[in-house]
Amino acid sequence: MSHQLSELSTEGLRAFVAEQLERSRARTVQLTDAVDTDDLVKQHSKLMSPLVWDYAHVGNQEELWLVRDVGGREPLRQDIDELYDAFMHPRADRPALPLLDPAQTRAYVVEVRDKVMDVLDHVKFDGGRELVDNAFAFGMITQHEQQHDETMLATHQLRAGAPVLDAPPPPAGRPLTKTEVLVPGGAFEMGTSIEPWALDNERPAHAVRVAPYVIDTVPVSNGDYLEFVLGGGYEEPQWWSEAGWAHVRKASLVGPRFWELADGEWWRLRFGHRERLPLDEPVMHVCFYEAEAYAKWAGKRLPTEEEWEFAARFDPETGRTRRFPWGDGSPGPRHANLGQRHLGPAPVGAYPAGASPLGVEQLIGDIWEWTSSDFRPYSGFRAWPYDEYSLVFFGPDYKILRGGSFGTDEVVARSTFRNWDYPIRRQIIAGFRCARDARPEELRA
Repeated sequence: MSHQLSELSTEGLRAFVAEQLERSRARTVQLTDAVDTDDLVKQHSKLMSPLVWDYAHVGNQEELWLVRDVGGREPLRQDIDELYDAFMHPRADRPALPLLDPAQTRAYVVEVRDKVMDVLDHVKFDGGRELVDNAFAFGMITQHEQQHDETMLATHQLRAGAPVLDAPPPPAGRPLTKTEVLVPGGAFEMGTSIEPWALDNERPAHAVRVAPYVIDTVPVSNGDYLEFVLGGGYEEPQWWSEAGWAHVRKASLVGPRFWELADGEWWRLRFGHRERLPLDEPVMHVCFYEAEAYAKWAGKRLPTEEEWEFAARFDPETGRTRRFPWGDGSPGPRHANLGQRHLGPAPVGAYPAGASPLGVEQLIGDIWEWTSSDFRPYSGFRAWPYDEYSLVFFGPDYKILRGGSFGTDEVVARSTFRNWDYPIRRQIIAGFRCARDARPEELRA
């Protein structure tokens, strides 16, 4: 619905924003109430903050942007700004900071939210301020909290102990009629200039021409990836880039994170559950280097970011760029596995209603998909409303991921949304699909 915000009345927009704020907060509360005080303040991995830091951080960002900036109100807790500045303190150092304890954190975020709702009741969306046009600042903060909710979900995956999260299983998969499809290539409009809550690195919309290529219809499954493991993929440097092989040796990688071989059978750990490896689900918790090596072993490659978005958005019959693979309507439960509705990816073939016109499936939700592209700005990029969201990360150190995971909320899961991370990262809910150059005979068919 976010692309239609400009069509809402002022009261309709206020109601929509309030709903999004409430949804994000309900999820934050669920993720933090699920564990006791010790687990809230504990650092479960040096890659992650304590859950209580994330909780207070989302409240502090609300205060900075919505209470102080949009609302022009007096600070509530200016003394804690530095503690919850993500750029001031690396994650590994945050447990040693004088953080708010869980009770103080809960009280603080409630107080901030009360002030935010009062600001929402009085703000003028047509006051000529870019920050509040179409409620952008509220959308930015809602997305920020949902992104931290996904981060907290990843922290739950890293915590030891009995399971504390619950959700129904995803829908069943189905046999595939095609494992890959030819994408004819051509020009399309990449990115966006009209999505009101799109973030700066998604902008502006710009014309891109893509050569014909072939892409997998679904992500690479656990069963597919297991063949690579059993075939000695982690023992053969020929499949790996120089940097990738160096990382395999340094980190002693032998398979995806959270996989285990016991008594001749493969198992995985998922949010405290030890279960037999489901061969029909998309592989996850693999880094970029692992994805790249598998693709080479399979005689393929990773898609570029442009190829991924072309496959997700272009309709060859109309020549139009869609909002989503299935059309312009926002994602629903039939289209994609999003929003922590399930606690794992759905089997391949589970969402036929979410397919693109070319028959490419599960592009949105389930697992973030590594692409071969570095994180770079689009031509015409403008850092806004602050440099630290995108500008400071551009460059070859980060690889682009697309599509969202089962932990990504629909308010974030745009076909234009760009995620990025270091190529060694495996705690994130990331997998991949493969692509390859089109062969001459395929182009003549």
